[in-house]
Amino acid sequence: MPDQAVFRVDVGSNGLRVDAVALAAALAALPKGAPVVVMIHGYRFAPGARGGNCPHTHIFSMQPPVQDWTAISWPRHLGLSGGRALAIGFGWPARGRFRGACVRARVAGRALAELAALVQMLDPGRAFDVVGHSLGARVALTALPYAVPGDLRRLILLAAAETRRPAMRAMGSAAGRCVQVVNVTTRENDLFDFLFEWLGGAGLDTAIGQGLRETPANWLDVQLDQPASLAALARLGHALPEAPARISHWSPYLRPGALGLYRAILDGSLPLGVLRSALPERRDPRWSRLLTGWRWPLLGRMQRA
Repeated sequence: MPDQAVFRVDVGSNGLRVDAVALAAALAALPKGAPVVVMIHGYRFAPGARGGNCPHTHIFSMQPPVQDWTAISWPRHLGLSGGRALAIGFGWPARGRFRGACVRARVAGRALAELAALVQMLDPGRAFDVVGHSLGARVALTALPYAVPGDLRRLILLAAAETRRPAMRAMGSAAGRCVQVVNVTTRENDLFDFLFEWLGGAGLDTAIGQGLRETPANWLDVQLDQPASLAALARLGHALPEAPARISHWSPYLRPGALGLYRAILDGSLPLGVLRSALPERRDPRWSRLLTGWRWPLLGRMQRA
């Protein structure tokens, strides 16, 4: 059974599925100033799916299965229990063929905008934040053109499966100009970015894991495996370990301390202005982590000669 501490919302064939009466009661019980935090999963999850593929019994659960190394409790590590926020697990059908899931992510984005509008109707002025991984980040960005300005306060995107052009269109919308976006990237995800560019965009656009070409003032890239970024985060009280792998799509939430960093962003103890000032302006380029220490055969022969 899903955790009672996490409010469940799903997207089905008929659109948004939410118990509006129960949502109104949950919002009424929420302390003033506490935000709504919507968690959105990525590919391979779907509500009710078996074999560890239902997000509500996996990453959205306060007590996920210990036998699955990717199952870490988002709501627990984000500090969303105890009345500090209303945690909403947003499930959508992300199984099947990847291109089909990419299309359904856009449908889910409209449903997310509908949910944000519902929250504002039931509880005007309530802050509405989103944490989305992979295609869940695409869901979050897709919501912006359909949302009323101010309905969404902040988006934290983890290893986002989206490209620059649609991201820039979303940020150029009325709601996009009002939202704060923290785009968490890592060179461990370079291979997945490259594959997404070809599987999801026919190689015609660049993944936002490489940042935006022209970064809006309300957009902040955080390269989580860059030594300079790690040093800056440590000075701010968020010491994270060095990246454990050269290739990983899940490290933005599996790395110890990462969800604690996002928790500080969500609760305001780490203001975005402070974070922006502390981080380096330049990002490490694509493939730089994967190729670190790699000795090309020809170069090796030349050195030996």
